[in-house]
Amino acid sequence: MTRLHSLALLVLLLGATAYGIIEWRSSQTVPGEDIDHDLVPDFIAEALKSNIYTESGRLSHAIVADRMEHYAKLEVTHFELPNYTLHPKNSESPWQLSAKEATLYKNNRVILNHRVHLKATDENSLIQEIHCKYLELDLNTNIISSEQTVMVQGKDFTMYGSGLIIDLNTKQMTLTEHVRTIYKKTES
Repeated sequence: MTRLHSLALLVLLLGATAYGIIEWRSSQTVPGEDIDHDLVPDFIAEALKSNIYTESGRLSHAIVADRMEHYAKLEVTHFELPNYTLHPKNSESPWQLSAKEATLYKNNRVILNHRVHLKATDENSLIQEIHCKYLELDLNTNIISSEQTVMVQGKDFTMYGSGLIIDLNTKQMTLTEHVRTIYKKTES
C-alpha cells in the first residue's frame, strides 16, 4: 500500500505544480495583449453627420449617429444610435429610420438592431410608422425587410405581423404573416 500511496502523492504534487504554473503564466499576461487586431477600429467618429449623394448629385440618404467605428479589414462600419434620412426616388418626402445600433456592410446593406423605428415624414402617407427589433435596409434599392415581428401604424389602423418587405421607391409593402389589425374610428 505504501507504493500506491507514494504514487498517488506524486501524481497529486505534479498536478498541483502544473496548475500553479498555468495560473502564474496567466497572471503574467497583460490584459488586452491577445486581442485580435482585426477587432480594433481603424477610425472612430463621435457625433457623426454625413450626407450621401447619387451619381447625378441628388441626395440619397443622410446619417446622424452618436458614434461610428470603421473596420477596414472587415469592410464593416458600426453605428451607435443611428438616424437615417432616406430620400426615395421620385419622392419629395423622406423617411426617418432610427435604431439603437446599426452595421453597414460593403455592399451598402445596413442591419439595424434594437428599437428600430421607421417614420414617414409625409402626413398623408397611408403608413405612418413601423416599429420592430430588427430591419435590413438596402441603400442601393431603398428596400427594407425583416423576418421579425413588426407593428405598422397607419392613419386609422395598427397592424401586427412578421415578414415585412417595403420598397420605399414604389411605396409598396408586403407583410408575410398577418396577425391582427386594429382599426380606429375616425371622427367626421
